[in-house]
Order: sequence, then C-alpha cells, then structure tokens
Amino acid sequence: MDDTSFPVVGVAIAVVSSFINGSTFVLQKKGILRARKSGGTYLADCVWWCGTLAMIVGQIGNFLAYNVAPAVVVTPLGALGVLFGAVLASWLLQEHLNLIGKLGCALCCCGSVVLIIHSPKSENVTSRVELEERLMGPVFLVYISLVVLSLIILIGWLSPVHGKSNIMVYVGICSLLGSFTVPSSKGLGLAAQEAFSGTPTSDSRALYLFLGLLGILIVSILIQFTFINKALESFSSNMFEAIYYVTFTSCVIIASAILFREWTALGIVDFLGILCGFITVSVGVALLRISQETKLAWSQTKAKED
Repeated sequence: MDDTSFPVVGVAIAVVSSFINGSTFVLQKKGILRARKSGGTYLADCVWWCGTLAMIVGQIGNFLAYNVAPAVVVTPLGALGVLFGAVLASWLLQEHLNLIGKLGCALCCCGSVVLIIHSPKSENVTSRVELEERLMGPVFLVYISLVVLSLIILIGWLSPVHGKSNIMVYVGICSLLGSFTVPSSKGLGLAAQEAFSGTPTSDSRALYLFLGLLGILIVSILIQFTFINKALESFSSNMFEAIYYVTFTSCVIIASAILFREWTALGIVDFLGILCGFITVSVGVALLRISQETKLAWSQTKAKED
C-alpha cells in the first residue's frame, strides 16, 4: 500500500468510528432507562453493555485513524457522530430536539470543526527525553495544576450539589480529563518503544514513565466513564453528546498546544479562525442550554396543569 492511500484509509476508519461513537451514549442511555423501568441496575443490562462495547471499539478506531491520517483531517469527522447520535436518539429514545436545540447542535458541530482546522499544528515529539522535557515544562505544569484544582472543585463540591440540575458540571469533569487522556495516549507509544526495547541505559526510566502514563490514562478513563453515565441518568443523550464534543475538543486542543508549545507558530488567520470557532460553539452551547431549560419549564407547566 503506498503513502497516497493512507489518508483515504484514515478517513474511512474515522467515519466508521464516528458513527460507532455516535451510538455509544444513546445505547447507554437506553440501557439506563430499561434498568430504571425494571428496577435493576444498568450494569446488568445488555443494551448498556452494547453501548460500552461501542465506546471501546470507537476509541480503538480513532486511535488507528490518527496513525494513518493527519489529526486535522480525522478530528472534524467526529462531528458526524454527534449528528448521527441525535438522529439515533430521536428513534430509540424519542428524544426530539426543538428548533433551538437543533440550531445549537449544528452550531456546536460547525464551530468545533472550525476550531480544529485553525488550531495550532502539533510538533512531532520523537523521543522519551523530549517528551519528559515537555511534560516538566513550567507552563504545562501550571496548566495541569489548574485543571486538577478545577476537577477537585467540580467533583468534590459542585457535582453532589448541582450535577443533576446543571449539565455543564458533568461535561466539565469529563472534558477536563481530556487534558490527561490525550497527552497520556500520545506519550505511551514513545515510552513503550524504549521501555520494551531491551536497551539497559534507558530501560528503567522509560518503564516508569510508561507505567505512570498508563496509570493516569486508566484513572482518567474510569472517572470519565463514571460521570458520563451520571450525566446520561439525568440529561438527554443528544444534548450531552453535542456539548461534550465541543468542550472535550477544546480542552484537548488547549492541552496539546501548551504541551507541544504550538502557540508560538499561531498566525493571525488561525487566531481569528479560533476566535470565530469559539464564539460559534459558545452560541451553540447557549442555545442548547436554552432549549433544555425551555423543555424543562414546559414539562413543569404541563405537570401542574395535570
């Protein structure tokens, strides 16, 4: 297979993965509703496990796609999953977005694509030493400290009090954890090359780095998984997926830009593109919130009338 076919393969894998990822939250939500109706736990529901399996397969597909095509091509295709998830939710869950919600969903997808296209392009880190240098950079350490502090406030204080009434609490937790999962995923490959190469001089240090990154990745994924299901217990799957896609993508772009020191190469055109993309997704998220509050107010009014 020649090099010209790689982007085609990557795009094909990314498209399939996007549709699989789009079904994840819908299937998990369906499993949660089925378990609630039967009085059992969703951990024993086969539909919920189908959604969980779809999440694993989808993420493996994304990993493969990023290895055979540029991220700037692959990542925007994630918006297809959001749109597919909205269609699937209307069929399986009867979750219908009103006009404001549909407009908000479309703006979130379009704005995210603009953000990704104009985001700073990653510099290649080709060695463990270079990766360690980037991870220990003062700017990145300050950023990670702020992320950890935010997560402590969100998980320890805001989640128990406002989690079930404000979707942004759970979205914020899951998205901020992307600051750990993506750098850890990228760093595992580099650390593994040296950790298992059999070279005595760099073996142990690389192994410790590999185990550390693997531990961070596993803990981050487990926490994300927990709060994604908490969100699905309280909010519609299509609304959560749209807002989560936007905020997760934004957090990953910021974390990668700081870790790989990409902002120095940011031109005026890309800066304006990022600004426009951010404004677009902000309006989209605001419209989705208005849609949710309008639907909630209508439900409460109808309940009082009944």
